[in-house]
Amino acid sequence: MTDLLIKNVHIIDPVNNTNGTGDIFIKNGVFADAESAEGNVEIINGAGMKAAPGLVDLHVHLRDPGQTDKEDILSGCRAAAAGGVTSLLAMPNTVPTVDNPDTVRYIKEKAKAADAHVYVVGSITKGLEGHEPTDIDALYEAGIDALSDDGRPVLDTAIMAAAMKKAAALGIPVAAHCEDPYLAGGKVNEGEVSEKLGVKGMPAAAEDAGTARELALAASYDLPIHICHVSTKTSVDMIRDFKKRGIRVTAETAPHYLMLTENELLKKDADYRMNPPLRTEEDRRAMIEALKDDTIDAIATDHAPHTPQEKADFENAPNGAIGMETAFAAAYTVLVKGGIMSETELIRKMSCNPASILGITAGTMYIGAPADLFLYREEEWTVNPDKLHGKSKNTPFKGKTLAAKVKLTICGGKVVYRDE
Repeated sequence: MTDLLIKNVHIIDPVNNTNGTGDIFIKNGVFADAESAEGNVEIINGAGMKAAPGLVDLHVHLRDPGQTDKEDILSGCRAAAAGGVTSLLAMPNTVPTVDNPDTVRYIKEKAKAADAHVYVVGSITKGLEGHEPTDIDALYEAGIDALSDDGRPVLDTAIMAAAMKKAAALGIPVAAHCEDPYLAGGKVNEGEVSEKLGVKGMPAAAEDAGTARELALAASYDLPIHICHVSTKTSVDMIRDFKKRGIRVTAETAPHYLMLTENELLKKDADYRMNPPLRTEEDRRAMIEALKDDTIDAIATDHAPHTPQEKADFENAPNGAIGMETAFAAAYTVLVKGGIMSETELIRKMSCNPASILGITAGTMYIGAPADLFLYREEEWTVNPDKLHGKSKNTPFKGKTLAAKVKLTICGGKVVYRDE
């Protein structure tokens, strides 16, 4: 492995309170004292760019095993690298589900050759069906890093409570897909747009009722919970209230909930359909305010690849959109260029806080830490799906002009992406 010296780059490291120009030295895959750089070193000119700890994406669907026509571990991590993501949390709705040790071991073994660190979520129930609990101890022994039935709620509240207790004892997070299945099932957000389209809507109450249940469990049992892909103002209000009361809750939202609203669905393009669905302008503003006041701790992508053939039918297409390659640029456009928060705060939401939630050594560039970082600069570019690096192209940001561009990504001391 070649040692790297990045010279004259603007360094942003929220954990170390670094925000200024300097050099970064990477030796044997870890950060080292720049003054000690000598010998056979590759020099990278960082002038005009900013360096930050590699992004940590808490919510990714890699579709591997079982649906590798959509994405696989290696292609997904190439897309991650192109977006500055060096660590990601892979959700369990694969085929087979990550409900057995063999599937955990398969993912971890294949990920050794990937361009990002892959952390594995084990499912709470077998087949994500919500009724029969998995053997969490066996999954943990095989190497899972978190628990979730993401894509579906855990139907049996007692099983969810037991999983939260077990996860707390093991020191791993539980990520909750908050949804009441008896209210859910629509295609888009329930409201004016669903009425105009003449399609069944999904009410905000479906998400809010699910959020309320998980918050109640966390409060009643004094256990931590992580709330996935928050999209409604009411869920934000509840999370804010419970945080003020000292309940151990963390939460994430996604870039598409910051930039887009349900009005995109009037195009009748299934690339704008995801679950939770794009909501109202009031909800969008609530997500931004919640990031600003730390009600929402992290920005994750819910990267969900699907083939063009699947997405061709607006009403019958599966939910989900890709997001890793555009996440930082989209969030930067809305939050930094929009004057909502500083670059330091954005890095905190996309790197430092997610690393803390997951409990991994990432999100900082202190000497001795694994050398995961990315370089970017403020640069306008228009999203062209055909030029993205994953297998699937179902991005809701297609045609959007974004205000920041990832130029170089380094994972474990190795350059894994260069913007050509």
